[in-house]
Amino acid sequence: MNKILIALIALTVFACAERSEEEKNSGQEETWRSEKTSEKRVLPKLDSTRYNVAFLIMEGVYNTELTAPFDIFQHTVFRDSIKAMNVFTVANTLDPITSFEGMRILPDFNYTKDTLPKIDILVVPSAEHHLDTDLEDEVMLQFVRQVDKEAQFITSHCDGAFVLAKAGLLTTSVATTFPSDIDAMKIMFPALDIRKDVLFVHDGKYITSAGGAKSFEAALYLCEYLYGKKIARSLAGGLVIDWDLDKIPHLVIK
Repeated sequence: MNKILIALIALTVFACAERSEEEKNSGQEETWRSEKTSEKRVLPKLDSTRYNVAFLIMEGVYNTELTAPFDIFQHTVFRDSIKAMNVFTVANTLDPITSFEGMRILPDFNYTKDTLPKIDILVVPSAEHHLDTDLEDEVMLQFVRQVDKEAQFITSHCDGAFVLAKAGLLTTSVATTFPSDIDAMKIMFPALDIRKDVLFVHDGKYITSAGGAKSFEAALYLCEYLYGKKIARSLAGGLVIDWDLDKIPHLVIK
């Protein structure tokens, strides 16, 4: 009986020691991963022969207005004989950004601290607070103004147009925004020419869109403008999108 009791005690001690060692190792591995993540920063590889396309993201950014144009523009690297696009994200932090829908995103660049590559195209997706507190972020607005000085195109999706308007970029341009926010934009910026019943407006270097799933159309339009119909239809086909610009309600100011 004593031998059995001693054996049970030994097994219990061994099992506890084994579990303790597993927990210890698990903790070390978790710490190591955390340290590696925080210490090792991987910058995007930017081909100098391509357009640099920056996506301005912040807390509460909406998934679709970010991922739709990101998908379209990134896929240009798989098309031959065109000046494709480098795509990357910029934010006021390198910490994870949480989208409105809960997706966590690691920004590529912190525009408040990093030396950024020249931005040819700036994309401003909509975010949860683009109608209120984000419009009080003077650092962000100044960044948009600075990029505007050299960028070839500034594009917005959904309420991203409010950021462009607040930054003073749409003073002499026709624009649009999310359909149910058009009246709010007209009230907030009464001097601006805001159009409804169109999915996107192209006026000079600015392309503003209604957003949502129609962000795909605005991005495809810019690709057709830069690369022609064949490439735009190829990009659309790769994402199983029916694309015919003539059937899309839009406005181009010439």
